[in-house]
Amino acid sequence: MRPRVITVLALATLVAGGVLLVPAYARETADPVTEPTPATPTGPATPVELTPAPPPTLASAPVDVRVDGGFFAWALLDRDTGTISGSPNRTATNTSQSMIKAWLVSDYLRRLGDRQPPPARLRDASRAIVDSDDRAAETLFRLGGGRPVIDRMIKMCRLTETKPVIPPGDDVVWWSYTAISARDAVRMGECVKNGTAAGPRWTRWVLDEMSRVRGSTAAGDQRSTSGGGRWGIIDGLPREITDQGPIAIKNGWTMINADGSWHLNCLALADEWVLAVLLRYPQARGLDHGAQLCASVATQLVTPQPGAALKVPVPVGRAAPAAAGGAN
Repeated sequence: MRPRVITVLALATLVAGGVLLVPAYARETADPVTEPTPATPTGPATPVELTPAPPPTLASAPVDVRVDGGFFAWALLDRDTGTISGSPNRTATNTSQSMIKAWLVSDYLRRLGDRQPPPARLRDASRAIVDSDDRAAETLFRLGGGRPVIDRMIKMCRLTETKPVIPPGDDVVWWSYTAISARDAVRMGECVKNGTAAGPRWTRWVLDEMSRVRGSTAAGDQRSTSGGGRWGIIDGLPREITDQGPIAIKNGWTMINADGSWHLNCLALADEWVLAVLLRYPQARGLDHGAQLCASVATQLVTPQPGAALKVPVPVGRAAPAAAGGAN
């Protein structure tokens, strides 16, 4: 029987192009067993040094937001370079509303010098920021002389578009009607952040109060002369940014019957940046609409962008992206 097996194997052998092809089963049984060749030593592996990614921050980028039948502008100040970017209309103005209370409080405290404010006035200063109390802010405004408070802000913070305004039918300046641009709003914010507004003694106190702003857009948190103001930009920031340190904020919002529109502004201060969003839009859209728009702007400016994906607010509309704008 063995010669027949040899004959079969010989017939199964194929020659192609001068190369002898042996069936796989034949190679598996015929190849000699060899030990694996030891790897050539190459020495210890060179350690690879990984550079940690920088923490997320806000940086200039296109912003895609639509405000039907209204006004929308934003500006971002890079505190390292002093560069201000933003929407093409960042020099257009809106009424300041309660956003300006950060200055009213700072101006009052700075002007005290080394004197301690009366307890009642310090409570007014706190309520004007934390609860956006209009009466408390009006008290400090009058103690500062009224219009000169706005004039000092324009001069000390080097604002270029801001102007005091006397509303129709009145004969005195209203702080809430101050005309201010998004570009000037971030300049005012920087004025508070860097200590110019409140001075060395009170700057930390003012920023701490701004980080303690409380209350939501809910009707129960909104009263006739004060209201909850912790919303907007702060809601559009991922935890990777808010965990870096307290974010100081001051929003302003009023439904103006004269033009049937919400006048709403958001301001936020961080160690690396200052952001402002200014809005006017029809009354029917409600306060939540403006809060979501401010949050959406902040979210779109987060860099690296994937870090913001977990906190994208409810979509509020689409339009052609607004240019980030140049520097000034």
